[in-house]
Amino acid sequence: MKKAHEHWSSKIGFIMATAGAALGLGSLWKFPYVAGNNGGGAFVLLYILFTFAIGLPVFIAELILGRKTQKSSVLAFPSLRKNGDNWRALGWLNFLTTLLMLSFYCITSGWVLSYIFMSLNKFSEGKSTEEIQQIFTLLSSSPGISLLWFALYLLLNLGIITSGVKKGIEHFSKILMPALFIILLTLFFYATSMEGFSKAFRFVFVPKFSELTSEGVLNALGMAFFTLSVGLGINITYGSYMHKGENIPNNSFIITSMTIFASLIAALIIFPIVFTFGFAPQAGPGLIFQTIPVVFAQLPGTVLLSTAFFFLVLFAALTSTIALLEVLVANVIENFNISRTKASIFLTLLVFCLGIPSALSGTNTLFPMWKMIYSKDFFATIDCISSNWMMPISALFTAIFIGWFTKKEEIKNEFILGTSLHWLAAPWFFTVKYIAPALVILIFLQEAGLIKI
Repeated sequence: MKKAHEHWSSKIGFIMATAGAALGLGSLWKFPYVAGNNGGGAFVLLYILFTFAIGLPVFIAELILGRKTQKSSVLAFPSLRKNGDNWRALGWLNFLTTLLMLSFYCITSGWVLSYIFMSLNKFSEGKSTEEIQQIFTLLSSSPGISLLWFALYLLLNLGIITSGVKKGIEHFSKILMPALFIILLTLFFYATSMEGFSKAFRFVFVPKFSELTSEGVLNALGMAFFTLSVGLGINITYGSYMHKGENIPNNSFIITSMTIFASLIAALIIFPIVFTFGFAPQAGPGLIFQTIPVVFAQLPGTVLLSTAFFFLVLFAALTSTIALLEVLVANVIENFNISRTKASIFLTLLVFCLGIPSALSGTNTLFPMWKMIYSKDFFATIDCISSNWMMPISALFTAIFIGWFTKKEEIKNEFILGTSLHWLAAPWFFTVKYIAPALVILIFLQEAGLIKI
């Protein structure tokens, strides 16, 4: 007998879970260092524009697709089109993108677990700024330690996912998200008192378009999709757990605004530290691990502050990774009719195996010539391919599917179900059908060097 499809128990549970999946480490870990690598203000402006102009409409489309079909990504696409089995491939692209992203995302999250343990052991006590920063290099280049924390973090996710939607994902999201925002705002108010805050504010909000490259434009698009979890199947899966009366446009705007707000606040926490202590904003993936401990080491209550901050980052990581793992689990359950527990265990083991090369990419233990051949280490390669190419391609075809291969009135009726904003249906559908695909294609053509915008 087929098990009944699960649903959220409340609107707030859906918003907390979906917002958590969206902002997560994308806002706290990735956004500051990618913004730093791409010159700050101009990148941030493009990110906000892309998020509202492309990310939000496709985000809504994915939720509609999930709620309408009550299925996860692999089965959702073909179920909306007669003889549409070819569209199952798009669902599997979602699945593969999610799998690859989870394989490196959980490694970063494992480092967060390590920093909590290190904070409790007063790792920065008596060390210089350079020595504190060097610890991250030692951690990321230690194969056994990286694999240990990677495995422990995956087990933490496994425990939550096996509990199901209401008792697992929704329950923990309701606890983690409010705690995340409380700690985030506390750190922001402290950052405003730092010497480098005004410089950081200008760096984040004053555009310098001369410092923005074509790759930076693609990175801004990728970040818009990354922080909204568009193109991964998360929103389709979470949309399938929604009740029919939910207001999708309103909830989507709330979640998108929360995501942008968290990204900007995270940048205004990290960059005041960067400029106060003379660090380079282009520090890369280790930025959050190398800046925060330095400032905490110079304050009273270092153990408490450092531990609290990395618990914040852990909360953010969990809200994202349990969503990514749930996409995989839900699809395997629906396509192969196996139990949640078996699917969760199998996929956790698969993610661990796929993540080993990324976990070892800073150690020269595996594929030591990778960076010389491909210009990025294995970790950064998987990040770039999944975030900057696979996610936008998946989002592009999702928009094309909704705009061109479904019944317009059927989709618009699903859009207005539960909302009073009926007038938004037409411009939203026009954006999904024409504007979003056109912009994504233009950015791809520019990155490929075929056109110059």
